[in-house]
Amino acid sequence: MMEQDMIFMKRALELAKKGMYKVAPNPMVGAVVVYNGKIIGEGFHQEYGKAHAEVNAINAVKDEALLAESSIYVNLEPCSHHGKTPPCADLIIEKKIKEVVIANIDPSEKVGGKGIQRLIDHGIEVRTGVLEKEGKELNKRFLSLHGKLRPYITLKWAVTKDGFIGRDQNDPDKSDSWITNALSKQLVHQWRAEEMGILVGKNTALMDDPELTCREFEGRNPIRFLIDPQLEVPTTAKIFNEQAKTVVLNRNKEESGAIDYVRFASDPNDALFDYCLKNNIHSLLVEGGADTLQRFIDQGLWDEARVFVGEKEFKKGIQGPDLELEPISKENIRGDQLFYFKNPMI
Repeated sequence: MMEQDMIFMKRALELAKKGMYKVAPNPMVGAVVVYNGKIIGEGFHQEYGKAHAEVNAINAVKDEALLAESSIYVNLEPCSHHGKTPPCADLIIEKKIKEVVIANIDPSEKVGGKGIQRLIDHGIEVRTGVLEKEGKELNKRFLSLHGKLRPYITLKWAVTKDGFIGRDQNDPDKSDSWITNALSKQLVHQWRAEEMGILVGKNTALMDDPELTCREFEGRNPIRFLIDPQLEVPTTAKIFNEQAKTVVLNRNKEESGAIDYVRFASDPNDALFDYCLKNNIHSLLVEGGADTLQRFIDQGLWDEARVFVGEKEFKKGIQGPDLELEPISKENIRGDQLFYFKNPMI
């Protein structure tokens, strides 16, 4: 891999990141057109349903005559199908661009190497794997849904210094149950905006009455998933308000509408993943409670975990999940300790 390739692909990745919060369920994609060692056009996928990165980069080239002697660097394989926009591979062919350099092959059923093959069939040189690892990290959510057939799953919880995720129901101090500080809360709301879905179990919905929106960060609210086998959470709960779509995984009811009810037989995750596949939901933030988080951990159905340790002590209460792993990194959030974990089996 030449140093020049890495420089141009790094720029494509930088551009791609600008689409965060707006392109889901599409991947984040950036592209740069290079002529004689210099960038002459660049662009990124700005919003779901709008032009793809390759289109924007090619349109940014002032002298179209240079395209036939140019290369285009793009972090994900150009699409080869008609969706909300025409195929990018066809545009590259039409403009007679001589070379396409790619970080990652698109694993989705609609593309899956077809874009690359289409380019090769028309005599265009294609190279792949340039900054492949960095490209996979950027689009880990999209790649998970289409590669592992389940959303990218991030677990998040907070525990006190003495290891409790919450107070007992009969604790006289139950009203004082918040563990982390205001800055940590804002960070969590940013995380919510980065994911397409957010999930809690019945006990969390009943005890905490969470809204599960990104109220303290400007972004799109995630779809809310509630595991409520016997439909015990009242529809007056905040999780059912009009701020976002809500999907209830349960044993009794199958219904689509303002609230989607999805029935499961034994394991709610089966119905959850099926719903996510059908609706192109590529990422999920699991926020609780302890039993729900532990089930994802025990089944190995998670990709990363983010765990806050606050400065409070409860002395007694509900024990936090047991992860039994060493963190890969940590940071201090104004006194709160935030630990990051990766699933070593993924």
